This record gives sequence, structure tokens and C-alpha cells, in this order.
Amino acid sequence: MWQNNAQQQFVTHINDRHYRAIVIENEQALSLIALPIDVHHQYLVQFNRQLSLILFVITLLLVSITALSVYWGFAPLATIVQKMKGINPERLDERLTVSDMPLELRPLAQSYNLMLAKLESNFDSLSRFSDNIAHELRTPLATLTTQTQVMLSKPRSLEEYTEQLHHQHHTLAQLSSLINNMLLLAKTQKGLSDSQRQPVDSEVLLTKLIDYFELIAEERDISFEKSGAFGLLLGDNSLLQRLFANLLSNAIYYAASNSVIEIQSVTTSKMATITITNQLPEPLAQKETDKLFERFYRHDKADQHQAGAGLGLSIVQAIAKAHSGTVSIRIKDEYYFEVTVELPSLR
Repeated sequence: MWQNNAQQQFVTHINDRHYRAIVIENEQALSLIALPIDVHHQYLVQFNRQLSLILFVITLLLVSITALSVYWGFAPLATIVQKMKGINPERLDERLTVSDMPLELRPLAQSYNLMLAKLESNFDSLSRFSDNIAHELRTPLATLTTQTQVMLSKPRSLEEYTEQLHHQHHTLAQLSSLINNMLLLAKTQKGLSDSQRQPVDSEVLLTKLIDYFELIAEERDISFEKSGAFGLLLGDNSLLQRLFANLLSNAIYYAASNSVIEIQSVTTSKMATITITNQLPEPLAQKETDKLFERFYRHDKADQHQAGAGLGLSIVQAIAKAHSGTVSIRIKDEYYFEVTVELPSLR
């Protein structure tokens, strides 16, 4: 002991008891002084056991509190999940109450409500589109059927057959145009492939279209004015030609007589902005333009017999989206109809 613990306190076991001891050297002998510490040792053992038990209970309590907190915290998420599982066409008008959600989940609830609003709007638009296309296809088919039944009801002269064939040819042409427009809309839904994107000179394209429509516009003393910087557009030439042909055709149809259709262009390194403005014979409010891009929508002031199927601006919007562009309508001073098209450009 003296060699290992000289002049130092140490713990030793004697007869199964614990002692704190020290060895002291004097001139004649070595003295061992030992103090029993069984009580302290037992206290430490019991304290360690109690401490371990307390730590276990605290850990269990914390785990339980955490689990409950997670459960309560994710309860609003469970509500959102249940709402999502219950989505169907008949319940698209249901919304989450944002104020009942925790602050952290309110942006998610707002996004969910916005998603449902878009779904409801798109579904309503699709329903109207289905109804309209059924009506648009049924009308010419019913006309053809009626005309054929009338002609077959009794013998007719050659002139009557010829006249009736002309009427049927006109009806078939309308039906063919409607189907072609629908196929064009379906084609543009998927966007353009890289092989379709080619440089298109916007000035040359618009000049050719203006030359074509000038004969129609002259009948009502309508003229064209072209100004600004026209550059190269990046897209499909035939689709862009259809886009601007629809815009110019609509501009002529709805423009006031003895007016000017202005075509202005601003081209940057990334986008080309082309604006077509025509004067209206009657005032029009901005809120009335919201539905003009809907398929088969016809303005209530339009001549239903002379107007088209109501797909002109829908086709314009679809082609613009296919080119990663945008199209917008603005009413200036109630009498000026302004359509702005933004398309990718090369400069």
C-alpha cells in the first residue's frame, strides 16, 4: 500500500467493507489509518439508481410530449390530406380555413386553396368547352341532315340540286374549319419542339399579311400603320402567321369604319413586343375583355351570323403559349382595343 499510495488517500476493501485510508510513515513503523465509508458508498449507489430512474422517466416524458406535439402539429396536415383525398368534380368549391391553421402551415393552406380555385376554373372552362363544341358540331350536322332530307323528300330540278349542293358545301367548309381549328389548338397544347423553332422575320411576315388584308380593309376605309423596330422571332413560321392573321382579321372585323389599325413593335435581345391597336365603333369596358380568350366565346355585340366560331383569340393565346410567349388585351379610353403579344426574339 505504501508503495502504491504513499501519503495519498485511497479506497480499499477490508472484510467486504469499504474504507477510505491513508498510510503514514514515521521513524519506526508505517501506520494505516482507515475510515469506513459504507454509508457513503451505499448512498452513491442508491443515488445512481435514482438518477438513472429519473433520467428514464424524464426521457419517457419528453418522448411522449414530443409525440403528442408532433401529432397535434401534424393534425392540420391530416386535414389537408383528407381534403385532397376527397377532391372530385362535385366538390371543387370546398376550401380550407386559413385562419384555423398554424402560422407555419398557412402558406400551404393558401397554396392549396389557390390550386383548388385553378382546378375549379379549368374544370368549368372544360365543361363549357365540351358543351360548346358539342353545340358547334351539332348545328352544321343538323343543317346538313335537314337539307338532305328535304332534298330527298321529292324529285327536284337540276338548279335546286345545284343550289343545295352549294349550301351544303358552305356548311361543310364551316365544319372543316372548326375541326381544323380544334386540331390546331390540340397541337399547340404540347408546345413546340426544338426543330420547329426557327428565325422568323416579323416585319416580312406582317407586311405580307397587311398586303393580304388591305383589300378587305379598304371596303370600310380602314388603313394600316406599321412602326417600331421589327426583329427576328424564334418560332414556327406557319403558327406565327396564323397568330397575326387572326389578330388582324379580328382588328378589321371590330374596327370602326374610316379608322386606322396601328401595329407597333419593340424588340430586345430576348423578347419582341408587338401591339395591334384598333378603334372601336362603340365603347367597351376592360372587364368585358376577360372572357374573350375563352373558346367559342362571342362578344354579345358581334354579328353571330358573320362572326366565326369564337376560337380566334383562343388560338392566338394557345400559339403564344406554345412559343413561351404571352398575349394580353387592354382597353384605352373605352374606344381603343389594344392587343399586345410578347414572343421570344433573336437580335
